[in-house]
Amino acid sequence: MTAEAAKKERAPRRYPIGAEEINMPETRVGVFLCHCGSNIAGVVNIEKVMDAIQGLPNVEHVEDYKYLCSKPGQQMLKDRIKQHRLDRVVIASCSPRMHEPTFRQTMREAGLNAFLLDIANIREHVSWIHAENPQGATEKAIDLVRMSLARARLLEPLQEPEVTIRKACLIVGAGIAGISAALDLANAGYKVYLVEKEPTIGGHMAMWDKTFPTLDCSSCILTPRMAEVGAHPNIDLFTLAEVEQVDGFVGNFEVTIRQKPRYVDAEKCTSCGDCSGICPVDIPSAFDANLGYRKAIYIPFAQAVPSAYLLDMESCLGVDAVRCGKCKDECEAGAINYDDHEKDTKVSVGTIIVATGFEPFDAAEKQEYGYGEYPNVVNIAEVERMLNSAGPTGGHIVRPSDLQEPNRVVYVQCVGSRDELTNKYCSRICCMTAIKQARMIRDKLGAEVYIFYIDLRTFGKGYEEFYESTAEAGVTFIRGRVGEIVEDEKTNLLTVRGE
Repeated sequence: MTAEAAKKERAPRRYPIGAEEINMPETRVGVFLCHCGSNIAGVVNIEKVMDAIQGLPNVEHVEDYKYLCSKPGQQMLKDRIKQHRLDRVVIASCSPRMHEPTFRQTMREAGLNAFLLDIANIREHVSWIHAENPQGATEKAIDLVRMSLARARLLEPLQEPEVTIRKACLIVGAGIAGISAALDLANAGYKVYLVEKEPTIGGHMAMWDKTFPTLDCSSCILTPRMAEVGAHPNIDLFTLAEVEQVDGFVGNFEVTIRQKPRYVDAEKCTSCGDCSGICPVDIPSAFDANLGYRKAIYIPFAQAVPSAYLLDMESCLGVDAVRCGKCKDECEAGAINYDDHEKDTKVSVGTIIVATGFEPFDAAEKQEYGYGEYPNVVNIAEVERMLNSAGPTGGHIVRPSDLQEPNRVVYVQCVGSRDELTNKYCSRICCMTAIKQARMIRDKLGAEVYIFYIDLRTFGKGYEEFYESTAEAGVTFIRGRVGEIVEDEKTNLLTVRGE
């Protein structure tokens, strides 16, 4: 190497910081650890991880934060990058599949190349799978952060191509079907307007515990895609919203979207939960199939998108200081706005996709089965929330009457389907859902499980094999109709008679 080349090699690289440029004589890495509420901090000793990272080569700054993915958390990252003149960033948090696009955008806004970032996954790879061993989890987290730091030192800036997007699509409904369509179109370069009437996207799949026939974790599949929707630059998300009017013609539609007030500024909300903690109201939670309770100000579930609370004015005691108003006083971020109002937004799109999903049948219409009268007669949605470890029973199947585990469980199929008095069609999904739940109950409790059916619809790849393995596991399938369900008034136990 010539003397001139050696001098050039030793010359400090220059990195733009906002509108100015600052000489960076050596790599300056910032390490940021996310608590993810209690998802990470409830298992991993964050302070011990920080102590282990402090003083390592090139580590300029180490800091922790409750929710790095929140707007205030992202602003803190941008401030620290400029304050400490960082040229590399390591974030110890959830899976990169969850919020890597979010943090890359934060890097851009701070004036750094988006690819000078590395993420250490200390949630899915540490806290969620080592909850019974906090000490080991902490040591593993330290190792992962140190490996991420070693990689960050070697990162080089990359460039992303920019393209002009003109085509647009409106998607009505943000369950798994709407989310998948939105991501496919957005990744293909289309502008997407995603409209969801509930306070969060995710639909029914966000409530379910497992998928069939593989018994994969529903949240593990869904929540990274939800986060990708929330962070995608080509997707505009409207929650608590419905399509009010559609004008135009094929390929050129003018759509009016009406969005209900949230009363909480999603941009300011840090998802700390202080407002909910002080709320005196308890009402049944629709997300938990009315088996659990929520506050008047609440977030549907921990991984909701948007990750912000909302205020249910119909349940609230009153927003003035005389009746209540406690949540606004408690909110340090100043995110609560009692004067929020409906908003109309007009968008121009070339195509519209309707992915509005379904509503569970109200089994109380079939009075002969005792739903709504006998406490131990429940529907499939309620069982799903019981099976879910994040549900109201913590993943335990219990009798609602006494909260004890059942010894026998009976499924009655085609309630409200293939019926001249209700719905003539076959809902199809019920068979596989019942088989899945029966298998899980059998595996968890060892209980006797019976399924009364008219016809079993195992309509997809691997479904027939799943049915056969469930039968081999001890679930009893009875082709016949249930004629009568009788309750013992003293014990609330049920007698089911079928033919």
